[in-house]
Amino acid sequence: MLQVYLVRHSETVWNAERRIQGQSDSPLTEKGEQQAHQVGERVKQLGITHVIASDLGRTRRTAEIIADACGCAVTLEPRLRELNMGVLEKRPLDGLSEEEERWRSTLVDGTENGRIPQGESMTEMAARMHEALNACLSLPAGSRPLLVSHGMALGVLISTILGLPAHAERRLRLRNCSISRVDHQHSAWLAEGWIVETAGDVSHLDAPALDELQR
Repeated sequence: MLQVYLVRHSETVWNAERRIQGQSDSPLTEKGEQQAHQVGERVKQLGITHVIASDLGRTRRTAEIIADACGCAVTLEPRLRELNMGVLEKRPLDGLSEEEERWRSTLVDGTENGRIPQGESMTEMAARMHEALNACLSLPAGSRPLLVSHGMALGVLISTILGLPAHAERRLRLRNCSISRVDHQHSAWLAEGWIVETAGDVSHLDAPALDELQR
C-alpha cells in the first residue's frame, strides 16, 4: 500500500486579505510560517521520503519548511498548481461585480464546465492533479510522499477520488496547512486503487487561519 500525504499551503497575505490568488502569488504571513513549522513537527516522525510541491511561491515555501523537518529535498511539480482563475486573479473577493461573482460561483456551485474567463475548469484541473498523484506510483518501493498543493486543487482531487464529478458542488473544507491522506491499496472491502483515509486534519495547528474558506 502506498500512503500519500496531502498538505494545503500555509496562510498567505492574500488569504488574510480575502484576495483571489489562483496561479498568482503572495508571500506567507508570519502565521503561515508558523503553520508550516507545525506541519513539519507533526509529520517528521511519519517516515516521509519525498516532499513534492506545486511550483508556486506559497507552496514552495511551505514545502521547504516541511522538507527541512523531514530531512528531504523538495521536488517541484507544476501539475499541483492551484486552479487558474483567469481575469479574477489578484482581485479582492469582496470587490467583484455581480457578473464577476457569477463567474466565480460556477466553480463551487455544481455548474458543469464552469470557469472564469481566461481561466481553467475544475475538470481540467482534476485531470492534471490525478496525473501528479499517479506519478507517485512510480516512486521506489517503500516511499512515503507528501504533496504540498492548494485548496481548490486538493479539494477536487479528494472529491473525485470519492467518485464525485470534478464540477460537483464544493463541500470539502481544507484549511491552510491541513493534512489529508490518500492510499493506493487492494482491499476486499474497498474499491481498488486510491481511497481517502483522512481529509482536512488541522489538529496540529494552534489556531485556524483566517482564509476565505472560514468566513
